[in-house]
Amino acid sequence: MTTAKPFLMFQGGMAQRALDLYFATFPDSGMVNVARYAEGEPGPAGSIKLALFTLCGREFMCSDSPVKHGFTFTPASSTFVEFDSIPELERVFGVLSEGGEVLMPLDNYGFSERFGWINDRFGVSWQLNFAG
Repeated sequence: MTTAKPFLMFQGGMAQRALDLYFATFPDSGMVNVARYAEGEPGPAGSIKLALFTLCGREFMCSDSPVKHGFTFTPASSTFVEFDSIPELERVFGVLSEGGEVLMPLDNYGFSERFGWINDRFGVSWQLNFAG
């Protein structure tokens, strides 16, 4: 069967720290499978070679790139999360925006009663929306 999953490529060994934050922030989230670099392999020992994980029940993949690239994450590709509770939306917005960049503060933009867009401290872009 052919499948598609979002893939996040971290640099500087940040994948595990990002996953720890995401797993603590989103429900139905956790590690499914992880392979780590060993001594003598291209990446720093213990960093993530390849991980399969879930966020809100959806599968994602990620890695720590052992190669320094001239690019990183961009808001042109983001993860859109819908909430059925404004307090939960506001909690997650606060957690993910800490140390990151607010692109659109939580507000009513006409297309949504409560919407916000951020880049978290790892550079990953999130659109957070109240589905009500």
